[in-house]
Amino acid sequence: MQKALPQVRKSPSCVVDGLAKARAASVSGIRTLQIEADGLAQLIGELEGSMGAPFAEAVRKVSVITGRVVVTGIGKSGHIGQKIAATLASTGTPAFFVHPSEASHGDLGMVTAADAILALSWSGETVELKPIITYSRRFAVPLIAVTSRADSALGQQADIVLQLPRAKEACPHGLAPTTSTTMQLALGDSLAIALLEARGFTAHDFKVFHPGGSLGANLKYVADVMNKGDRLPLMASGETMSEALVIMTEKSLGCVGITNTKGRLIGVITDGDLRRHMGAGLLEATVDDVMTAKPKTIKPQMLASAALEILNASRITALFVVEKSKPVGIIHIHDLLRLGVA
Repeated sequence: MQKALPQVRKSPSCVVDGLAKARAASVSGIRTLQIEADGLAQLIGELEGSMGAPFAEAVRKVSVITGRVVVTGIGKSGHIGQKIAATLASTGTPAFFVHPSEASHGDLGMVTAADAILALSWSGETVELKPIITYSRRFAVPLIAVTSRADSALGQQADIVLQLPRAKEACPHGLAPTTSTTMQLALGDSLAIALLEARGFTAHDFKVFHPGGSLGANLKYVADVMNKGDRLPLMASGETMSEALVIMTEKSLGCVGITNTKGRLIGVITDGDLRRHMGAGLLEATVDDVMTAKPKTIKPQMLASAALEILNASRITALFVVEKSKPVGIIHIHDLLRLGVA
């Protein structure tokens, strides 16, 4: 028989030391977030002041080009640039990222006169950006600089300069890009959303670019996921509950819709209605005696995520989908959850 391993008991001093380290880590994390939040507050101040006009001009310039936004940068700025390019592309502004080192080895052929270049460099003196800057000047490609120094090599060559405030880095040594990259990322998001609004980019447009994953599921319309045709649990007013039970069992959606002579939905019977009316004579009763009149309904043009919100708020599992008061489908909470709608 295997002996139980002896329990190792931590001394009080070890426990105290562990708690102290945890508190120190928490304090460090909060300090980092506060420093970066201060940087964002400074960025807001710049947008409300001197950066307002060049920011508006950058939005105008990008909104009228017939090509794409070519985002570039190296190091941490390059990583941020890749995210900005992805955000622009997914919100209606065609964009892609070009690595500065690859640009001088053939990738400049991807840039056309119909494009605009968004170059990120905190110092504005990034040597690797020189070929793409020179190319932009030679072929009159609009150049928008995101830098902390307007008087830098990049700033002096750019058509538009979005000058970031020289905020304190969260790194205690002032070396690791932290606050600076947070501001770059936030400014990129600001550009993307301003362009989205300028273009009138809608949820329907968003769906086109995001067909996959939970986001794609949330952007589906009720018409895309509803049960319809033979799957609809429907019966006419005046019929008996015994017939209603057969349909509810056959369709397995936990309810049946009741229609009038014009085919309009006038009520619904759910599992809950059955429990409330359980007793002698239920099977002989008419559906009109048991149904809930004027039930909640939705339109086929509603987003699936909005339908799920109604289901959860109303504490029900299914909703009939109607057009001109006539049922055209039914959506069940399990259908939405299987798709990943949240």
